[in-house]
Amino acid sequence: MAKTAKQKQLSLEQLRKKTDPRSLGFSTTEDVAALEEFIGQKRAVSAISFGLEVESKGYNIFVLGNPGSGRTTYSLERLRTAAKKRAAPDDWVYVYNFDDPGQPLAINLPAGKGKELGSAFDDLVEELKVTISKAFEKSQYEDAKATLVKEFQEEVNILMEGVKAWATEKDFALKRTPQGFVNIPLTEVKAEEPGEKIEGKEEETNEERTERNEGQKQEAQEPQKREIQQEEFEALPEELQKEWQKKSEEVSQKTLETLRKIRDLEKGLKEKIVKLEAEICRSAITPYLQDVKDKFGTTEVLCDWIDSLTEDIIENFGMFVAAVKDESEEIDFTRFTVNVFVCNDPDDGAPVIWETNPSYYNLSGKVEYESRQGYLYTDFKKIVPGAFQKANGGFLVLDAEKVLMNFMSWEALKRVLRTGEANIENLGEQYGALPVSSLRPQPIPINFKVLMVGTPYLSSLLQYYDAEFQKMFKIKADFDTDMNRTPEMEMKMAQFVATCVKRENALPFDASGVAEFIDWSSRAAGDQNRISSEFNKIAEIIVEASAWAKADGASIVDAGYVRKAIDEKRFRSDLVQERIARAFHDGVIRIDTTGKAVGQINGLSVIDLLDYRFGHPSRITANVFMGQDGVVNIEREVKMTGPIHNKGMLILTSYLGRKYAQDMPLSLSARITFEQNYGGIEGDSASSTELYCLLSALSSVPLTQEIAVTGSVDQFGNIQPIGGVNEKIEGFFEYCEYGGLTGGQGVLIPAQNVQHLMLSQSVLDAVEAKMFTVWAVSSIDEGLEIMTGLGAATIHRKVKSALKKWMKQGLKLKKKYKLELEEESNDNDEE
Repeated sequence: MAKTAKQKQLSLEQLRKKTDPRSLGFSTTEDVAALEEFIGQKRAVSAISFGLEVESKGYNIFVLGNPGSGRTTYSLERLRTAAKKRAAPDDWVYVYNFDDPGQPLAINLPAGKGKELGSAFDDLVEELKVTISKAFEKSQYEDAKATLVKEFQEEVNILMEGVKAWATEKDFALKRTPQGFVNIPLTEVKAEEPGEKIEGKEEETNEERTERNEGQKQEAQEPQKREIQQEEFEALPEELQKEWQKKSEEVSQKTLETLRKIRDLEKGLKEKIVKLEAEICRSAITPYLQDVKDKFGTTEVLCDWIDSLTEDIIENFGMFVAAVKDESEEIDFTRFTVNVFVCNDPDDGAPVIWETNPSYYNLSGKVEYESRQGYLYTDFKKIVPGAFQKANGGFLVLDAEKVLMNFMSWEALKRVLRTGEANIENLGEQYGALPVSSLRPQPIPINFKVLMVGTPYLSSLLQYYDAEFQKMFKIKADFDTDMNRTPEMEMKMAQFVATCVKRENALPFDASGVAEFIDWSSRAAGDQNRISSEFNKIAEIIVEASAWAKADGASIVDAGYVRKAIDEKRFRSDLVQERIARAFHDGVIRIDTTGKAVGQINGLSVIDLLDYRFGHPSRITANVFMGQDGVVNIEREVKMTGPIHNKGMLILTSYLGRKYAQDMPLSLSARITFEQNYGGIEGDSASSTELYCLLSALSSVPLTQEIAVTGSVDQFGNIQPIGGVNEKIEGFFEYCEYGGLTGGQGVLIPAQNVQHLMLSQSVLDAVEAKMFTVWAVSSIDEGLEIMTGLGAATIHRKVKSALKKWMKQGLKLKKKYKLELEEESNDNDEE
């Protein structure tokens, strides 16, 4: 049996694949060229390149990979390279809609012209204030306006004199009052006799009397009229009053007709003045606006808007005049300016937008508000672009997880990809209890390629739950977690180290440091023939190794500093492992690493803390006895196991049936448990361990406690590979090392896991000193021989013998119980 153990014992070379520093062909990374390509991801690189070439709808790219694999970094670099080869897309501006102020107009211009247009209109408003004000201060305008007013006044005087004369002929006088014109009846006045003294007057002088008599003689030639007093009118006969009233109505009608003519004249005057002002204003502003048209009027929409703007300025020229006359007065000229919405540099190519916070508004854009005297106010200048508008004509990079975590972001993205338009709307309008009045900016046509970064799990979820996903993301770029370890790839890793050293301003690595780094990378990949492609973690070790070297005053990073960086990084995360180890060492958790025991074995498991993984041993025990219950896992009975572990137990039972119950029924009851386990158990990596323990209990052959076991088993007794083999071996080694290595301790692993071994230097040193051993087996039989020191056939014979003994005893008991029951039944009949 010692022969089997010796044959299955692994050599030092099998426990870790080491890179020979001399094979790298350089002294330090200063001699190594920088890496100019992305390594180890041929499939993903090809997919992204193909996706960028296809312009058809739906050929967006979903980049799959674990965080730290370089998926985002490479994608951004690749997109920026492709973007530089493309023409810069149009700029977009929003302007005031003079026909519908609630729906601002979107206008596109050649790249770089949007900002120029915005500045042009800002300057134009200031220039027009002065220009328009001066235009209306010129004598030309004042003289023309005065002429119009004078003509109007003359026509009004003619009309008024005419109607007054006509009223006088009708014995009425027109008198203006605050309420309008009033018709007052007139009557003839009898002339006084010459020289007649008027009562109540003082004695006239001769001169006064002569002057009065001359005047009376002249008035006597024309009939004189005076206003009839109210008392006089009321004293007239009724028929005469009615006659006066009838004539008064005629006069009133004539007066109203005249006033209507005057109002028409006033209206005509205003129209003439407005026309005059429009001509003055138009002649003043046309050269300025025509310059803007000539410079920016590349589209019909912009030219039409400038025409509408011109008419609005003419209609509201008073604003510009008032702004100059009273600078303290706040006048809003916003509608005459431009909101530069999206501006692209014509020399930068297409935009590449990486939206790190893909909320609904950050993607779709929004209309901002400000508080004015307690009220919310907005206008077209407060329309803010989102990532959709910024990436228009280029590329948009999003994190799938963040998009899905933000309310409505995923739906907004799908709507844009489906319709080709980006609507800026308030979420409250869609989900609010009451509609809210707000701006409705004209949608902008959108055309960009989306590159969404996520994990394979998220990709599967989207494919399963969203039928539109595959229609919109037809390209899948899958980033692998590792790559082949070949001499060529090892050299590329050296180039990556050199590139990272320069980027991070780190110390150069010598060949031994790079070699140690490559070996660690294989350990991170969990395979001697693979190298990890999680470049983020790799870069961390480079930076930290350099930091430790600098702390020691070194100028070169060698293998020792790389190992120190790895060990220190582990130390910062292994508090949980230390506490578990303390419990082992203090005897709180019982583990035997010496001697032998029946029905007891050391199993191995891995605890994953996400940023750190470590292995630790678990004591597994089995107890067997007569019965028909079969093999019962105690953890399963109390629902502490997962489905994969339960499957392993059922396979174990199947193995027993195939091996020992071909010619007799399987008659046993067995209980298996992980002692001192108070958490859940999942996985089948301990199924072979449990089987060894059960066979030991059945055969009463003790198992060595110096060897821990890991590996799953199939129904035929073949050992199958498991995960975390390095962590499991190192976990048991550290426990044994604490208690003192005996030279007989070690770990039994599946043969298929040999290629995954990249053990720590401390384990290698112990193996080299023959104080620790690793065995690799392919079957339960091989493992039994190592664990018991006996041949597998011997163990199987003992197991079958025990099972046959229990079966016979069971049959005897059954027969005995049957006879007892019959005798009892006969006694009852006799009674």
